[in-house]
Amino acid sequence: MEQEYMNGNHLLSVENRQKITATGVLDVDSFDEKTVVILTNMGVLTVEGEDLHINRLNVEHGDIAVEGAINRLQYNDLKEKGGVFKSLFR
Repeated sequence: MEQEYMNGNHLLSVENRQKITATGVLDVDSFDEKTVVILTNMGVLTVEGEDLHINRLNVEHGDIAVEGAINRLQYNDLKEKGGVFKSLFR
């Protein structure tokens, strides 16, 4: 299953620090007005900011759009010890 996770393209686009769009999205782990945690085929993408909202999510097609004041984007590898999704891919 881990090999399937790593396959596919992932594209991330940031527009004026107000909107991100991404492909290769597998799921959304959690979200609120300050943080959106997205599982992608390239790792866990954490979006931090203010007044964040998910404008579009289609896991069937693997894409998402998040809008708000974006302050930080961070990737974490699923294989990291203690990672959020570690137990899902054993």
